[in-house]
Amino acid sequence: MATVGFVGLGIMGRPMLKNLLKAGHTVIAYGRNAKKLDACVADGAERGASNRNVGERASIIFTMLPDGPQVEEVVLGQDGILEGCKPGALIVDMSSINPLVSQKIAAACAAKSVDFMDAPVSGGEPKAIEGTLAIMAGGSEDNFRKAEPFLKCMGSSVTLTGAVGAGNVTKLANQIMVACNIAAMGEALALSTRCGLDPDVVVNAVKGGLAGSAVLNAKGPMLIARNFKPGFKIQLHQKDLRNALQTAEANRMFLPLTALVQQMLLSLMGDGKGELDHSAIATFIETASRVEVKRPSSTA
Repeated sequence: MATVGFVGLGIMGRPMLKNLLKAGHTVIAYGRNAKKLDACVADGAERGASNRNVGERASIIFTMLPDGPQVEEVVLGQDGILEGCKPGALIVDMSSINPLVSQKIAAACAAKSVDFMDAPVSGGEPKAIEGTLAIMAGGSEDNFRKAEPFLKCMGSSVTLTGAVGAGNVTKLANQIMVACNIAAMGEALALSTRCGLDPDVVVNAVKGGLAGSAVLNAKGPMLIARNFKPGFKIQLHQKDLRNALQTAEANRMFLPLTALVQQMLLSLMGDGKGELDHSAIATFIETASRVEVKRPSSTA
């Protein structure tokens, strides 16, 4: 068993940390939100005094934060993790950020003989709780081997996709496919409802065929039940698509579907829906078509 650090104790971070504890590891936790930190200490983690303090006390540190600016601040900022790390330490950022930012942070770490990997995840809160996340890692093979036993405490699928930054490129690809899939599902179920069909019947009819997907299985029932409790928030998915478009621009790529869905997400955020689960992407279609996806029995 090992002593590891963990910074970022939100919807995803706390259950990921708890799975490291369940595996028997000692976890030094830190986050700005005192209540969230207290909750993790109650779960069995040791209390970190600061980002730097976590770096001082652990040789491998995991971060799970909203976006690139937060990762830069926590790792590279004043009193940051890097200030406390000893040479040979490994920082594994599990946030979903712009791959260029991952590479910038890796270079700053390398200048102080500290290793860095990006290892973003997919699966949302349910799979974070289960410890069955899909983890897409970017880094050297040596660092991957060092991190892999810990990553397997949090995920059922752990894949090295390339050098630093490759994990976040893979995650952006994942987020493009998920967002476009939810939008397409919204169009399909809105059309079915307008035509008088029961959306539950439609989902069950198509899920065994080529249109079936993990997105349909997870998000279709949420849409039909009008359950938008966030497992992954619209505002975070918008951030991911923004990072995808920035990465595309840097590589002179044309991503028209991504751009369209990102604009839908921005519109939903403008309507105050940014905190809802990303299954609510489908509500953009509902509003535009003036139809609500729901079971016939609940139709007024």
